[in-house]
Amino acid sequence: MELFYDITLDAGIKYQAYGDESLDLKKGDYCIVSKDKYLDYGQITRIIGNLPEGMNKSETPKIDRKANMHDKSKANENQMRAKSACRTALMQIEKLGLQMKLLNVHYSYDGKHVTFYFVADGRVDFRQLVKDLSQMLNTRIELRQIGVRDETSMVGGFGTCGQILCCKKYIKKFESINVKMAKEQDLSLNPVNISGICGRLKCCLKYEHEGYTDLDKGMPRRGACCECSEGMGKIVDRNLLTQKVTVHLEESGKCLTCTKDDVRVVYLDKYKISGQQGQSDKTSDEEISEELAKLED
Repeated sequence: MELFYDITLDAGIKYQAYGDESLDLKKGDYCIVSKDKYLDYGQITRIIGNLPEGMNKSETPKIDRKANMHDKSKANENQMRAKSACRTALMQIEKLGLQMKLLNVHYSYDGKHVTFYFVADGRVDFRQLVKDLSQMLNTRIELRQIGVRDETSMVGGFGTCGQILCCKKYIKKFESINVKMAKEQDLSLNPVNISGICGRLKCCLKYEHEGYTDLDKGMPRRGACCECSEGMGKIVDRNLLTQKVTVHLEESGKCLTCTKDDVRVVYLDKYKISGQQGQSDKTSDEEISEELAKLED
């Protein structure tokens, strides 16, 4: 029987491969992988399980065998060669005046293929660079431009939660994230609070969105006129996790916190606490909308 695995290369790049169960591969083991007509050396980071239905094996990397001491020694040599190739590439990039930031270099296990990973603000004409590096290194060269999310995933770090970045730990594919998700989770739209180390919207906005959407069902909106045990008022704040709202009472001017079941919405005055407050919110939204747009993919 064949199993599916997550593989991580020395450059931090991740992909999936399949291999026979008889290889007895465990998490943390190193292996030799056949990929795109060359051999790679990587580490098993997760055993996914059985092969997905309808998977095209011809387009999927295959694990040939578990790595031995000789393989590990050769992989260490390749890492040294990669560092040397990186220095060479940096000199050529500076010589050609290319506006690009070289991040990492990966040598395939058999030395037939070298991949240079870089980031740049726009498109870069690196044809001359490829030609020069091919002659200097005498092997097949590939330059791959990646985004800022992929850069952060490759470099790694810690999030504001104190944990290893999700993109480094387990995220394999980046999905589209937008500011609307933050709004629907009742988060402050301050770019500092909702953006990650990469400078884009936090990935957790995506995989927490569905849960917050369920919690939002039946919750009254901010600015809704309502009545509660102490009289009429307007909802000025709410907490989706605790399912509680804060009501500003009209007569006494006090603020009362109660559960959503303890209030009854009379009518909606969407997101307006008062005319003055509504104007203030509109002005604030206009001031930050341009900055928030930069955070989206």
